[in-house]
Amino acid sequence: MFNNKMKIYLLTVPAVIVLCIFFIYPIALSVKMSFTDFAGVGIANDVGFDNYERIFTRSRYFNAIVTTLQFSIIVVIVQNLLGLFFASMLHRLPSIRNFSRAALFTPAMMSFVIVGYVWQFIYSPYNGGLNALLEVIGLESLQRAWLGDPSTALFAITAAHIWMFTGYSCAIYLAGYANIPDDIQEAARLDGAKSWDRFRYMELPLLGPSITINIVLATIGTLKTFELPFIMTQGGPAGSTRTLSLEIMNNLFGSYKFGFASSLSIVMLIVMIIIVFFMNRFLRNREEQA
Repeated sequence: MFNNKMKIYLLTVPAVIVLCIFFIYPIALSVKMSFTDFAGVGIANDVGFDNYERIFTRSRYFNAIVTTLQFSIIVVIVQNLLGLFFASMLHRLPSIRNFSRAALFTPAMMSFVIVGYVWQFIYSPYNGGLNALLEVIGLESLQRAWLGDPSTALFAITAAHIWMFTGYSCAIYLAGYANIPDDIQEAARLDGAKSWDRFRYMELPLLGPSITINIVLATIGTLKTFELPFIMTQGGPAGSTRTLSLEIMNNLFGSYKFGFASSLSIVMLIVMIIIVFFMNRFLRNREEQA
């Protein structure tokens, strides 16, 4: 028994080494650097909690956290609702399932750079597709510079992100549908349950694990979002799309404030851990009660 346990522990050694080198050590180094004024070169002077005090006393960084949370909430809710809707429809339409699944998943395989520039062109106030469509259908009053207006810029970016990853969520929900036994679904049909009743009382509870996976993955992905805000608006206009990841990159590669960027990274890591921990706990409890 002892020898078997030792063999099991030895098998985990390579994974533990990789984890320590590429995960634990960088985090420990970032924590250490966050208490300095390191600029990438030269001597790193100890500044105590000055970097963290700056984060929590300046509205710029608080607003970046709020913007990140707003972005995440909108994307997670809408993306999962759309993914669940399309998965439910495709589950009931097997004849077009494979083609539609591939079409929906294609945007998720595209580069953020390509998606950002395509949607930037769609939102163009001069020759963009969205304003042209509004003109064709007689809604010229709704035309605007979508990425140049602080009241719409964040929503415009969330729409691009949702379009990109709805198919990814749909694929996970379809995998969840595949795990629902056929005899349960057939029994529900024979009992005369309508499509909505089957979805509400049978399918939705059984899709609990897929819902948990989708929400957690979407939350982690959106809390650290950087690419689309950087490509489409670079944090503007008036900082309305400036996310926490964008602030980290600007301080790191724009101002060469490695110490301050590290403190922002630690704050983002703590926020993500807290949110994902309680969210995962709530969703797991919901699965057990379903």
